[in-house]
Amino acid sequence: MKRARVAYAGAIHTAFAHSTGTVRLADGRVVPEDQLVWLPPFEVGTVIALGLNYADHAKELSFGKQAEPLAFLKSPQAIIGHNGQTRRPADATFMHYECELAVVIGKTARNVTADDALAYVGGYTVANDYAIRDYLENWYRPNLRAKNRDTCTVLGPWLVDACDIPDPNSLTLNTRVNGEVTQEGNTRDMVSDVPTLIAYLSSFMTLTAGDVILTGTPKGIVNVQEGDTVATEIEHIGTLVSHIVGDDVFGIAH
Repeated sequence: MKRARVAYAGAIHTAFAHSTGTVRLADGRVVPEDQLVWLPPFEVGTVIALGLNYADHAKELSFGKQAEPLAFLKSPQAIIGHNGQTRRPADATFMHYECELAVVIGKTARNVTADDALAYVGGYTVANDYAIRDYLENWYRPNLRAKNRDTCTVLGPWLVDACDIPDPNSLTLNTRVNGEVTQEGNTRDMVSDVPTLIAYLSSFMTLTAGDVILTGTPKGIVNVQEGDTVATEIEHIGTLVSHIVGDDVFGIAH
């Protein structure tokens, strides 16, 4: 099942996929998508992001293979929903998208094995984790200015139940900038697959329901500009759209 969280008519609702261009709210109303504000499709807990988890992307950035997963955390202010506005700072020279499979934890996981890991997944969604590449430094990247910007981690539109995605390590993904395909890949090319990541993370931190793991992106990054519309799509999960806007939209003067 696909479900979303939306704001409509002064309230927050659970919504379900319906016909093209509409959703069905939990109370039965069918509403056009353009009348909704899309929120992240679940109550977001800790956001754990992975860097360089596709070998082709690491090569694209002139990095070798890391000894273990490169993980970092996200602040709540970074998170927005489908069809939202992502700020591109005026002083950024290279800002790019990252289409990522987002793994949503469904129950408390502590010291789980890779063999058992998928039993702890509640569902999957699409992430677009933007980066300000100006501030990329070294193996200990990303520093906060590169990868923890307000409005730069987009989640949605749908949370798809784990039982509907039997193999998260065989999903095609792509990114389109203003309708042009700029990135293509498959989750089978992850350096550390989904079970491995859950086992690794739960070996030193407790994962709880609502925590989300952003599993990295394949090669194919391009610079995005104010006015661009970026669509990141993952097979069987959905298409996540975001809009790049400038500082003026956020009341920032120069």
